Amino acid sequence: MTDLLHFQPGPQRIVCLTEETTEWLYLLGQEQRIVGISGYTVRPKRARDEKPRVSAFLSAKIEKIMALQPDCVLGFSDLQADIASDLVKRGVQVTIFNQRSVAQIFSMLYQLAAMVNEAEQGASRIAQMQAELRAMQAAVAARVAAGARRPKVYFEEWDSPHISAIRWVSELVGIAGGDDCFPELAAESLGKNRIIADGAEIVRRNPDLILGSWCGKKFRPENVVAREGWDAVNAVRHQQLFEIKSPDILQPGPAALTDGVTKMHQIILRWMEADLAGTFKP
Repeated sequence: MTDLLHFQPGPQRIVCLTEETTEWLYLLGQEQRIVGISGYTVRPKRARDEKPRVSAFLSAKIEKIMALQPDCVLGFSDLQADIASDLVKRGVQVTIFNQRSVAQIFSMLYQLAAMVNEAEQGASRIAQMQAELRAMQAAVAARVAAGARRPKVYFEEWDSPHISAIRWVSELVGIAGGDDCFPELAAESLGKNRIIADGAEIVRRNPDLILGSWCGKKFRPENVVAREGWDAVNAVRHQQLFEIKSPDILQPGPAALTDGVTKMHQIILRWMEADLAGTFKP
C-alpha cells in the first residue's frame, strides 16, 4: 500500500525561469532537481546542454512547462507575474523572489538552499562570499588611507535611452570601491524609472569610470566616446571605459556577488593606483 504519510523533502522537479536560481542549485550540487531553465541561462554553461529551455524573461512556454510536471517553479519579480499567475491557475506551486539589494540576494540564496535541504552548505557558501566582499572593502579602505580617491562610477545598463544601475549593482559598485554617479536611481526597480533622459546630466556628473553592461548586448566604448559632448568626461578623456558582461552582474544571484563585483573591484583598484601615481591629470 502507498504510505499516505510519506513526503519528499523539498521540491524534486524544479523549473527555473531565471538564471540565478539555476546557477545556485548547480553550485549546491542539486542540479538533478532542475527539469527546465530559462533560455537566457549561460551560467553554468553545461546547463544549456543538460536542461530544456522553457522560458524567456517576460514569456514562457506554459504547455512545455506543464509537460515537465514541475512541483515548483522559481521566478523573479513582478515582471514574471503573468507567467506565475498562469501556472498557479493550473495548480503549480510557484515561488517568486524579488531580491533587489545585496542583502536580499543573500536572503534569497539562503531560502532556496533551505528549500532543497542544503541550508548548511548554503550558509557556508554565503559566508565565504561575504568574507570576500569584506576583503574588498578592506583593500579599498587601505588605499583610501594611503591617499587614493574613490572614483565616480557611471554604470550604464542600457545605451539608448541611458539607463543606470539597479540597486544591487549600485551597492556592489560601492563595495568594489567606487561611488555611483546616480545613487538616487538605484532604489527604482523598473528600468523605465532609471532612465536618464538628459545625457548632459551624465556629462555634468563627470564620472571617472564608465562601466557598461548593455543587458545582453555587447558594450561598445567607441559609441560612448562618440556621443556629443562626452569628450569632456574624465572617463572618456582617460580611456576608462570597460564592459562588465550582463550574466556576471545583471542577474541578482551568485554571479553578481562573485565574478561581477570582482571584475569591478579589479578595474577600480587599477584606477586608484594610476590616480595615486598621477596618471590622470585634471
